[in-house]
Amino acid sequence: GVVKSISAAIPAILILLLIGSLAGTWLLSGIIPSMVYYGLHILNPTIFLVAACVICAIVSIATGTSWGTVATIGVALLGVGRALGLPDGLIGGAIISGAYLGDKFSPMSDTSNLSAGMAGADLFTHIRFMVWTTLPTMVITLILFLLIGLFRETTGEYQDITPFLQAIDGAFNITPWLFLVPALVIFLIVKKAPAAPALFLGTLVGAVFALIFQPQIIKQVSGMEGQFHLASFIAIMKAMYTDISVVTGHDIADNLLQTGGMSGMLKTVWLILCAMIFGGIMEGSGLLQRITESIIRWAHNTGSLVASTVATSIFINLTASDQYLSLVIPGRMYSDTYRKQGLKPEMLSRTLQDSGTVTSALVPWNTCGATQGAVLGISPFSFVPYAFFNILTPIVTVLFAYFNIKIARFKAHEQDAQRHTHEP
Repeated sequence: GVVKSISAAIPAILILLLIGSLAGTWLLSGIIPSMVYYGLHILNPTIFLVAACVICAIVSIATGTSWGTVATIGVALLGVGRALGLPDGLIGGAIISGAYLGDKFSPMSDTSNLSAGMAGADLFTHIRFMVWTTLPTMVITLILFLLIGLFRETTGEYQDITPFLQAIDGAFNITPWLFLVPALVIFLIVKKAPAAPALFLGTLVGAVFALIFQPQIIKQVSGMEGQFHLASFIAIMKAMYTDISVVTGHDIADNLLQTGGMSGMLKTVWLILCAMIFGGIMEGSGLLQRITESIIRWAHNTGSLVASTVATSIFINLTASDQYLSLVIPGRMYSDTYRKQGLKPEMLSRTLQDSGTVTSALVPWNTCGATQGAVLGISPFSFVPYAFFNILTPIVTVLFAYFNIKIARFKAHEQDAQRHTHEP
């Protein structure tokens, strides 16, 4: 049980390590700073809430972390929103909504990889399948923020963001050419390339672009002035396997411009291993099956099964107060049930993301809700009513299931193959 459980997590662990190295070379090459820089330029006081949500979504997708997005760009946007006379809770709701879109939608997000790994789904297949519930939910969210913005006057300017932009522009060579690298990775995703080779290629091309566009960052990270070839090797290796940071002299920019490389993913790797050991014991002892059977007795169709999964994830967020457990435990509980009902793994992984990931920020005593409130310096109770994306996502995914919209089912021959694969 335990060995089988850990073996199932190895592909997800490999992808997590590759994502750590990719984040390092993308920071080194200026790709992530360029995304942030151009994203902040779409800020407009007349549509501040919409812009704040979109900016946080862009940064979160680029970095793969809602926590990092809220702690950097989110803090900056909160100051801008306050200068415009908007209430903290409303600004916080826009920031949280955008940040958690990236948390569930970015291939660099640990929750995306964890959900796909728990369900046994391919990472990029999982991300593509989430578009169907994520896109309409985000559109509704942006419409709500737009309507609020239209009926609420703002006063003030947004010059507070200028020093932040100047700090990024002064440290990096910001250019649209850098977007060729994420465009390549997106192209591979669309072409259904396996996740590991696509991420590895993105890492290598990012390193090449660092040599071309950011020689000054190479020198700073390596700590060497001369011997550019040796400095390049040291900087790229450091970016891939350990933590690096770029110093600009601006506190918020400095907090954003850092990454942990592969070593930064180790805490998540340990958590996955511990969770898989726990899941293996629960499964091997028969406890998981007993618990699952008692819950799914009334889940006779796709809608009720998805609703059960959503309810379980939310319940764990409320009681265990941990986002990861809200993905791991339901993932282990329901994987066989989804397969027996002819549903593909990405159906389960999408449901986990649409419930466990996003609702964690809505629970003030959950690690996510408490941390986001502390980072922003506002009460979680103030932003929860305005975190429209987080509130609507589980509702949309349940409605899609009940109305049989975009349900991933095995074809007859695929289901037979799955049945033979899982037979003892």
